[in-house]
Parts: sequence; structure tokens; C-alpha cells
Amino acid sequence: MARGTEGYAADAARLVAQYESIGFADVHGAIIPLLPQPPASVLDIGAGTGRDAAALAAMGHRVLAVEPTAELREEGRRLHPNPRLEWLDDALPDLPLLVARGERFDLVMLVAVLMHLDAAERARAMAPVAAAVTPGGLLYMTLRHGPVPPSRRMFEIPDDEIIALARAHGLTLAHQSAHGDMLGRGDVTWSLLAFRR
Repeated sequence: MARGTEGYAADAARLVAQYESIGFADVHGAIIPLLPQPPASVLDIGAGTGRDAAALAAMGHRVLAVEPTAELREEGRRLHPNPRLEWLDDALPDLPLLVARGERFDLVMLVAVLMHLDAAERARAMAPVAAAVTPGGLLYMTLRHGPVPPSRRMFEIPDDEIIALARAHGLTLAHQSAHGDMLGRGDVTWSLLAFRR
């Protein structure tokens, strides 16, 4: 089991309903103008049930969805069959199977993912993540802020830390914003960060 995925398998049924209850545009509307035009290559790291990956595949992109929790990955395959959507069982911080493929992508996404990595793991993760972004490509991520739910491994991450890590790997900040929690949790907020190579 990948560190940080604890509790997700046991809670998969509830999480599937939760994740799928919110639309792609509702969550990511602020960065839609930055997305590449289809057909582009997309990498969704920590894809969960594939809500975002499926939305991007439906737009005409070729999407690789990386998800280490088997229960979420299998439900994603069932919910979102699409020939433009491929699934991979791999995990941060090192993404060894992805790295071995040697691919680069026009859009790399980490939505609600980095909070599961401690500071040392986040620093390690930025190397393979940044390396996966094509020249001119976009790295997009969301950072969760708020109390940690029971049975979860999560860390508070300042935006400035990720901006500095991205800069050290040749990525330039293209967007920074914040919004409240789409699931109505008043004590949770999200940062949206996008970077260009």
C-alpha cells in the first residue's frame, strides 16, 4: 500500500459517491482557460475514481490515470470506460512505473494528492512530476487546507513551498487562486496552482 492511501480502500464506496457528485468544471473552472486544446496528452496522478480523467478524455484528450488504490482504480474503470483513458497502478513520490515509460504530457494533474506526502516526499515527488511535463505544458494541482479526517495521513502544505519546488524544477507559476470546499466542509479550503514549463 502506498503511504498516504491508508483508509481509502475501506472507505471506497462512500468516496466514489462523494467524488462523482461534483463535476469537473465546478472544481476546476478557474484553470479551464489554461488547458491545452484537444487532442493533448494528459497525466492524472492520484486519479481516484477517474472523474477528472474521464472528463478530459471526453473532451478528446488521451489520458493516463495513475491511481494506487485498487478499489478506486477498478471502480474508475467500471464507471468511465473510454478508449482514450488508460489506467496505471503506480504511486508517488517516485512513480517508478510511470518513469519507466519515459512519456511526457501536455497536462499533468495532481488533484487533492500532495497533502498525503510529508515534506521530504513532496520534494522527491516534484522531480518525476516536473519531468513528465512537456515544454510549454501545464502542471496543475490543488492543495487541501484544514483539519485532517480520522484514519487519514495528511499534511498542511503552504502554497509557497510548492511554488518554490516547482521553480527549482524549471516550472513557472501561471495561476494561483483559492476556493471553499465543494463538499460543504466549512473548515476546508483549497489552493489551485498551475505552472508552465
